[in-house]
Amino acid sequence: MDFPKFLLGDNTDYPNAVFVVHTEFPRFIINLENDEVEWLEEFDTADEDELANETEALIKEASEFYDREVSRYEEN
Repeated sequence: MDFPKFLLGDNTDYPNAVFVVHTEFPRFIINLENDEVEWLEEFDTADEDELANETEALIKEASEFYDREVSRYEEN
């Protein structure tokens, strides 16, 4: 099954939180309420340098995805 690169998620147990799930490597979930990131991958020391370089760009992409999705809801 193919998944989009990003998915939106919410949960009534976290009424103010909006989650964006990144489905490609490195997989993570970001809570846009507080920018907390939960990585769904195991990393070794060699991966940490690459991860540090990619993290900022991926989080920016996740935020832009959320903004785009919300604007599409508002248009309908």
